[in-house]
Amino acid sequence: MHTLIVMVIGFVVLGICVFTGRALGGDAGIGNAAVAFLPVWFIGAAINLYMGVKKAGYSVREESPIFVVIFAVPAAVALFVWWKMHR
Repeated sequence: MHTLIVMVIGFVVLGICVFTGRALGGDAGIGNAAVAFLPVWFIGAAINLYMGVKKAGYSVREESPIFVVIFAVPAAVALFVWWKMHR
């Protein structure tokens, strides 16, 4: 359940980035904001990994696959948005 909640947070952050990009740069800003989301979300997913290791007591080996999923799903949506804006 925690993984799903963190991914939803990722989608909310992506939505904020896209909304801000559209407000500041129109349609071109949407694509740029989607790409700008990637390092922001990587840091967010890495913080979740750190919390899982330090606070929840999981090993990095146990937490790494979760990190990949948490990062990859919203990142794939962001890349799709970027692709649609640059077609």
